[in-house]
Amino acid sequence: MNLPFLGHGHKKSGDAARPSDPESVAALLSECELLRSHAARAGVRLDDTPASLEALDQLVPRWRDDAETLPGLGNDAGLYLGTVVVRTVPGAAWRIRPDGEPVVRLSSGREVEVTGAGQDWAASGVPELSQLYAEIAET
Repeated sequence: MNLPFLGHGHKKSGDAARPSDPESVAALLSECELLRSHAARAGVRLDDTPASLEALDQLVPRWRDDAETLPGLGNDAGLYLGTVVVRTVPGAAWRIRPDGEPVVRLSSGREVEVTGAGQDWAASGVPELSQLYAEIAET
């Protein structure tokens, strides 16, 4: 997923500013409005904890019948997974690749492409977000 509002690493002088403050980037990526809206309607509170990932895994996936909603919800699910990792796993941080793709970089140096994982979860429920979190957190 390319996030054009974050700019590109090869920007020319005079182009729009790209957020470089890690907290600003994290706040922007954690918004996940579509996912938060769906979760709230289902009575699930997204509080940026691993337990909220488990609650998301239990939602009835009504969005799978909506081809317009599915991609956005998948992106949001991946960004939310990344948000939980960044906020709870020591040394984890967001990194925006030069192509605009947000990834989570772990203290080991490993990068996790969370938006792809979110797309898979939204489309099929596999792998579960809580399972992905557990795998990421243990490395």
